[in-house]
Amino acid sequence: MPKTPEVPLLDKAALHRLLSQRFASGFVKLSEIPSPTLLKDAEKAALRIADAVRRGEKIAVVGDYDVDGVTATAIAVLFFRQIGYPLQAAIPNRFTDGYGVSPGILERIDADVVFTVDNGINAFAAADVCRERGIDLIVTDHHTPSRTLPDAYAVVDPKRPDDTYPFPEICGAQVAWMVLALVKKELGLSVDMGQFLELLALAVIADVMPLVGMNRTIVQAGLKRMGGSSRPASVIIREALNKTQPTSEDIGFQIAPRLNAAGRLEDASIALAFLTAADEATAYRQFELLTQLNTLRKSIEAEATEEAAAQVDPDDRVIVVAKAGWHEGVVGIVAARLVQRFERPAIVLSLEAGRAKGSARSLGEVNIYDLIASQAPLLEKFGGHAMAAGLSLAEEDLDAFRRGINAEAAQLDPAAFEPHEEILGRLAPGSVDFELLEILERFEPYGEGNPRPRFLAHEAEVVSIRHLGADGDHSKVSLRLHAADRQVLDLMAFRRRLSRPANGKLTCSYTLSKNEWNGRVSIQMMLERLYTSDEENCRE
Repeated sequence: MPKTPEVPLLDKAALHRLLSQRFASGFVKLSEIPSPTLLKDAEKAALRIADAVRRGEKIAVVGDYDVDGVTATAIAVLFFRQIGYPLQAAIPNRFTDGYGVSPGILERIDADVVFTVDNGINAFAAADVCRERGIDLIVTDHHTPSRTLPDAYAVVDPKRPDDTYPFPEICGAQVAWMVLALVKKELGLSVDMGQFLELLALAVIADVMPLVGMNRTIVQAGLKRMGGSSRPASVIIREALNKTQPTSEDIGFQIAPRLNAAGRLEDASIALAFLTAADEATAYRQFELLTQLNTLRKSIEAEATEEAAAQVDPDDRVIVVAKAGWHEGVVGIVAARLVQRFERPAIVLSLEAGRAKGSARSLGEVNIYDLIASQAPLLEKFGGHAMAAGLSLAEEDLDAFRRGINAEAAQLDPAAFEPHEEILGRLAPGSVDFELLEILERFEPYGEGNPRPRFLAHEAEVVSIRHLGADGDHSKVSLRLHAADRQVLDLMAFRRRLSRPANGKLTCSYTLSKNEWNGRVSIQMMLERLYTSDEENCRE
């Protein structure tokens, strides 16, 4: 078990001061979001799309199968639907098309202008096909480009080395939204671009963009709008959550996985149909499909996770596991589960026809992309960044890859493998109440770049433990944080089956949230990490 961190005792005033320091430069207003014209090629792209509308040309959009890509596609579909102009929308299928705009996708498209959303920055082959067919290709993306850009009519991406947009850490849906705002301006349309804020909030949260600057402003405004929106998708989201006002955590943990499940297991068109539904009945049917797929995804993931955990070599610094039959759509989630359970980087690969293909996840200061790159001679393909990556290789090279990457990892400082966890402190006796929650709510939305505050429960008294869920794999622990406290709080531990500590004490990190259910509001603790030193004190 990890060593218990030393943290200060906090009262409400001290907590407010700490959170205020995160936003020392102040908050951005919607009116202060940098102009889309500052994006390189954005005006050029918008002018070409506007000209296509004026001339009656055929226009197509190509999206991506994750939440950001589907949401970006939905915004484009709804925009063109509102102006009464036909738009062909295509989202690649993960299993038959692969990622992004490709020559294969273009075979199904008959258009004069094709614009991408949330993909295309490395679509060199697609750009060549478009040029040969006389199609003007417009790329709108937010991913990091290669050394060169595709030979497209326009390339809009804040990560371009020659782009000077003041806030480059935006998602694909935001880039698409800003380009369409310029199309609206060019055509002199009366479309309210603010109507898409609730969809943008989905994309920003699901794509784990930093919730600071303009992202925080967009998500805050989008969630507020979602709370009162008559958009069929938003109505169904509120009903599913049984809440009048969704939070960023609601979106990140309950809605985004449903939307992602379509692309992971079947086809992202199901999620697109939900977001663009014209009536609540249609939205409800699509949401039911998404929920069923997500339930299936969780079942497939849980089974694969246990099978993968059984393969883990306790001596390896980097977990590398593989098996035939593991679903390609869940291996990334399984890798993340292994990282959480074993606190080591994990690579999970699905085997098929002599080939291993899968995903990697990391933690702490371990750059998993660099470790994978060190084994490049053994790999067919790889890509990603410091914390997550994808790769493929021949099955016969798997053992050599596992040995090689672990030899490379052995050269790293052991401290690099320590998970990042910013714990603000221990809350003073008697301070956990609704006034404290109000302080926390002032600094929402929480997420990447503005993490929900974590606190330490040090040797808290365990009053009782209940196991919940169909298989009893969730735990509800009733805790007394301080010996002098009369108050007993519920600590929720999802996907963790905890047993009663032998000494009756529990040390862990946790977050606080407001639990609303059937009109009843309560304060709830959410388990983050166990710090109990004696493994027999609290077993998972």
